[in-house]
Parts: sequence; structure tokens; C-alpha cells
Amino acid sequence: MHKKLTGLALGAALALTGTAHAAPSSNEAATARHFAALVSGAQPKTAELSLFFSMMPKGGDLHHHYSGAIYAEQFLDWVDKENYCVNKTTYRIESNKDVVAAERAKPAAQRGCLSSTEVFADAGLYAQLLQRWSTKDFYNHGAIQTPPDRTFFDTFGYFGPVASSNTADGLKTLKQRAIAENLSYIETIFELSPFVQNAQFDQQVLAPGLPPAALQAVLANWTGSLEQDASFQKSITAYNDNVNASSAGIDDANFTMRYQAYVLRFLSPSQVFSSMVAAFKAASLNPLLVGVNIVGQESVNVSMRDYSLHMEMFKFLKAKYPNVKIALHAGELALGMVPPEGMAFHIAEAVDVAGADRIGHGMDIAYEHNALATMQKMRERNIPVEVNLTSNDYILGIKGQAHPITLYRKYGVPFVISTDDAGVSRNTLSNEYVLFASQYKTDYAEIKKLSYNSLRYSFLAEADKQRLLKALDARFNRFEAQIAAADKAGKSGKP
Repeated sequence: MHKKLTGLALGAALALTGTAHAAPSSNEAATARHFAALVSGAQPKTAELSLFFSMMPKGGDLHHHYSGAIYAEQFLDWVDKENYCVNKTTYRIESNKDVVAAERAKPAAQRGCLSSTEVFADAGLYAQLLQRWSTKDFYNHGAIQTPPDRTFFDTFGYFGPVASSNTADGLKTLKQRAIAENLSYIETIFELSPFVQNAQFDQQVLAPGLPPAALQAVLANWTGSLEQDASFQKSITAYNDNVNASSAGIDDANFTMRYQAYVLRFLSPSQVFSSMVAAFKAASLNPLLVGVNIVGQESVNVSMRDYSLHMEMFKFLKAKYPNVKIALHAGELALGMVPPEGMAFHIAEAVDVAGADRIGHGMDIAYEHNALATMQKMRERNIPVEVNLTSNDYILGIKGQAHPITLYRKYGVPFVISTDDAGVSRNTLSNEYVLFASQYKTDYAEIKKLSYNSLRYSFLAEADKQRLLKALDARFNRFEAQIAAADKAGKSGKP
């Protein structure tokens, strides 16, 4: 399926990328030959691939969690900015001002809660903190060896108190890092949308045997009440104000960022639904907020219990706000994590019930009922999968030929390469491309198509999308000229 392409075959494949020419330029062909040499043979040349992908223009990162993208070191800087401290036994941030003041009044030797400056100064303590606030040192067994999925998801509890502080500073760092690796667009899952609790609603929607029509009536009734709730509507305005303030100055000629509101799937039904209502409403009002997502560990009890209910909630709100895009974490499950029947329908319901525009992870497709029919729908409707190779390996233990990217490629389902939580995994988008090229037989035509598709399948407004695609054409022309020149110099023996 992925044979080396030359001549007309290469030209046809490259036409899919949106480049302006039908046949490959000499630089493009030289780049394709260079790339083929890097992935040929028994072992791919990973160091050279790392250089290649660091240089290569990458359109967008479409599965990107803001808080998971910030490195622990920056969160630690913010501890002092917020006048918090870090418990040197639990490694958790203490944000209670009275507790922090009491700790700082103690002699240094007696303090159990330290400033970030003190943590940085203690090499052993600092190393231990990084092992809890990220996945650092897990594979060399230097870290605390809790199961990898728990290690990954637990990190958010450690840095949580500062995760939503200093967001303007955090977004600037992410922009600088993206530009450094030739990435022009990030669509980040930014902030949890506001929510409220309603015990009566919870009881109603969790009632056994509730007919679909009755569920829709309950959803409609409470939506109407929330729309009349001045305090709740004020929280939506404040949410959008934060998006606008945090993102000020981020967009420029070289870089663009857009934002998704998210809800947490393991909260109570009323909290999840009210958060969805707020997210859809906020996205309908703010052009910077281009989509809604649902996040959180999919395998925990509440997430599994309420999965189908959540899809019905999305269906209801998608009908009310048809122009709001949704990207859903779905099927982030591995065999044995849940009973087998729990792996049989998540992607299908995200597509058929919720009306997802993109699927995040999509890992359990091989175990779903009617998987072939679901993949056919995804192909026909152009619903791509956001593939996150590093986190899929770490959290689920799935990689190589066990990864369903092999199925999506075989059955023509579109996909994009993305990072998930680059700060937690201490990774980059460039390295995700290295993993893809190292583990799967591919060619330059497919790689280039993936870069373009990461803009094509974005939730950007069409004018912005076309602007970035045009810029990507120019960036690839420069890149291919560089590679061709370097390759020629290498063959001639010149420095």
C-alpha cells in the first residue's frame, strides 16, 4: 500500500497535499529520495529522522491539551508567582494562603512546604518532583513505579493549583516552542468550561430505562433554565473573557492558535451537561473558541457508566448549535482495562450519536461491533482520527503493529499526528512524526499529506485555513530546497 513513489505516482500522491503543482519539483523529488533512504533498511535512521522532522514544516497539532503541554519546570516557576509552596513530602502544591504564610514563618530547616526556588536548589527533591509532575524517568525505572496510566493521569493533580494561572505566559511559551519546531498552528484544549450541580437532574437522567424522548425533554427543560440563570450566563461571559485575555498577542504572521472548551467526563451528569451547555454557548459566541471536547480517563467507572448518556447530551446540543464543531476523546481503551462489552461501541456512538467531527485516540476500533461500517462512515464523512503515538504507548501499552493506525490506514480513514500532552510526556510533535516514520512503512508523500491534513481537518475558519495552507506551500518549498541542497553537498563531499 505504501510503496516508494516516483514519477507520475509521486505526483498523484502529492496532489492530495494541496501543493500547487501536479508533478514533483526537482527539490521535492530529491527530498522524497532522501527521506526514503532514512527509512529504508532493517533499522530506520532515527537521528537523521529527528533532524529531518525538526526542520520539516508541520501544519498543526490538533490534539493538544494546554495544561498537559506545559512542562513541569514552568508550573514550578508559577508556584512562587502565585505565592504558593510545594509540600516536600507529597510533592503537591499548597495554595491556601494561611498555610503558606505559616510555613514561611518557620525556620528553613523545619519547613515542610517549599518555594519553587528551594525546590530547584535541592537536586534530589527536584528530580523526585519531575517524576511525579511528568512521566520523566519512568522507563529507566528511576521514577516511582505506579502503573503508567495512573502515573500519567495523576500528574494533573500535582500541578493542578497553578494549571489555570498565568495562562497568557503559558500560551506564549507554547507558541515559541511551536515556532522553534516549525509548527504554524495549535488547536489547544484550553480550559474546563463552567458547570453547576443539580441533584434532581442527576436522578432523572440516571433513572433506569429512561426513554430517549424523556431524556431529551429533561435536557431541554434544564437547558432552558440555565439560559435564564443570570449567574450561569455570567460565568460563560467570564470564560470567554479569559480566552480573549489569555490569547492576546498570540496570533501573528507566523503562528495561529485556536481553543477548545472541554468538559470532564467523570463528573456527575448535571456537572457534565451544564459544562457542555456553557461550552457550546461560549463557542457559539467567540470565534477563537472553535470547538468543544470531552476529556478525562475513559476507563474509570463514571466515565464508562455515563458514556452513552454523554453522547446523547452532545447530540442534543449539536442540534441546538449546529455550527459548533466537536472533537471527542473516544475509544482510549486497551483490552483488559474494562470488560470486553465496554470496548464495543465508544467510537461508533461518538460518530453516529454525538456527531463528532474528529475522534481523539480511537484506540479500541478493532474490538467494536461493526468496526468496518464505522470506519467506512469515518472515511466517507471525512472524520479523522487524532493519533497520539507516545501517549497511546505509555497509557495503554499499544504501539507498532498493535496500534489501530494500521487499520485506519488500510481502510482509508483519515488521520493526523498529534502530541496529546507533550509537557507530561516531555515530547514534541517532531518526535511523534519520528515515531510514525520509524514504526510504519511510509514515504514522503504520505508524510507531507499528514502535515497538510493537520490544517485541512482543523476547526479553523475557512479563510484562516486557506491562509495557513498557502503559507505551508511556501514553507515546504523552502524546506525541500534546503534538503536537496544538503543532500547534494553530502554526495559531493562538500561541507
